[in-house]
Amino acid sequence: MTYKLIALDVDGTLLNDHHELTEFTQETLIQASRQGAEIVLCSGRGPANTIPFMERMGLDGYVITHNGAVTAEVESREIVHRFALDGQGLQPIIDYCRSNAVHFDINTAFGLYVDQPEGLALNVQEMYANFMMEPLKLPTWADLSEPLAKFTAFGPLEQMNAVQQEWETWDLPYYMTRSGDFFIDLMHPEASKGAALKRLAETKGIAPEEIMAIGNYYNDITMLTFAGKGIAMDNSPEEVKAAADEVTYSNNEQGVAHAIRKHVLSEG
Repeated sequence: MTYKLIALDVDGTLLNDHHELTEFTQETLIQASRQGAEIVLCSGRGPANTIPFMERMGLDGYVITHNGAVTAEVESREIVHRFALDGQGLQPIIDYCRSNAVHFDINTAFGLYVDQPEGLALNVQEMYANFMMEPLKLPTWADLSEPLAKFTAFGPLEQMNAVQQEWETWDLPYYMTRSGDFFIDLMHPEASKGAALKRLAETKGIAPEEIMAIGNYYNDITMLTFAGKGIAMDNSPEEVKAAADEVTYSNNEQGVAHAIRKHVLSEG
């Protein structure tokens, strides 16, 4: 099967646990691109800290970001599609986070906002540094004119599990997903990586069976099941592996490169 589009999650999939893109994986993606496969990074990150990986590899095209809420063109950084989030409905969620000491941020396509950027805990500062983001002071709703993309809660695994259990009892007007052990994301109810990938593929005339998707977490399931070939990383939870067609090596073993060499470069 010739795959015309390869959709790749970034953290826990493309990158190893040190947030590194290895030379072996990079060269593999460049080779696949030269053979005609379009590489589309599909991340919970925003365009600002996803596009640089494409630029580093000399690749153009598109990135699907904020878990599908924002699709951007690499070279121009133009937003070609977005599922805008209703900010007014977030107030009960924000009140809950403030009352229960749950760190949160609010994302536009290219901006990330927090309550007090100058007083962030060390673990939160390190998280933003790893994701190459500089948080800004959250303005009032009236002063936040740009459409919202995503709301994210961040904290220890046990805290995030408890928060998710609580919010699942609420009648939230959002799509809620876990993009990692320490993150809960709220987005437009129609937003997901799978929905954004479907929309992009339709605009390019690419059928699902001509798409290969690789991911490692719950927020990747929609794109793994949409693509003709869905591949889970070995470091994925069992539910993600069950949703995929096959499992490759872990992100620390360059599983993306091995899967592409097997199915696209035909190196076995």
